Amino acid sequence: MKILLTNDDGIYSLGLCALYEAFTQDGHEVAVVAPESEKSAVGHAITLADPIRVKRITRAGETFGWAINGTPADCVKLGINALLKEKPDMIISGINLGANAGINILYSGTVSAATEAAIMGIKAIAVSIDTFTDPQFCTAAFYVKDLATWFLTENSDCLAINVNVPSLPANKIAGIKVTVQNTQCFMERFEKRKDPRGNIYFWQCTSAIHQIEEEDSDLAWLQKGYITITPLKFDLTHKRCLNKIRPPMFY
Repeated sequence: MKILLTNDDGIYSLGLCALYEAFTQDGHEVAVVAPESEKSAVGHAITLADPIRVKRITRAGETFGWAINGTPADCVKLGINALLKEKPDMIISGINLGANAGINILYSGTVSAATEAAIMGIKAIAVSIDTFTDPQFCTAAFYVKDLATWFLTENSDCLAINVNVPSLPANKIAGIKVTVQNTQCFMERFEKRKDPRGNIYFWQCTSAIHQIEEEDSDLAWLQKGYITITPLKFDLTHKRCLNKIRPPMFY
């Protein structure tokens, strides 16, 4: 299998390295195109007004991949259209530090890399781990390997899936659930501060859902120790409203 790896945590992230090791050890052909620094929460941004610079990264004297000064979506576009000799069979984005579930999917650079692949007609997996401390990256990479093999031959119309893995040892994971995206709004708080020159600025302090009400959603099952899989699409049309919206007539 030819795989392109990317992420939004940067090319030096341990989650990306865990995926690289897992897939290369199994004999897959792996290419890496990732941001040179962290690009979390950039969504589906792409670079238009500035040049995208590319730097070859080596590990132990061998080429590891390309670092670029762009976004995760840029990585996919540039990788497919300029850097790789052949189109990959699959693109895998991650392993992101911290869950990308619920409304976070809209902000996530990790997920946007996968949806960019889907736009280009390539199957893609976005994968995140539900912690910011002591992540079990090896466990997550182990499951992603199996999911990639399954997803490549899965015959639905789905081109992108969003996977969230609990930060647990393999024997503690409860199972796998295919779920909907939680749509509850986050309860956010901003702390007002003052810099040494007296200028006011704000720092986001909390961003969480106090109580998960959508019990069959990705967030709910992830909290119960399940790996969650949410099929994604990039068509944002609200189809149920197409025949209900009645705009005013202008003459």
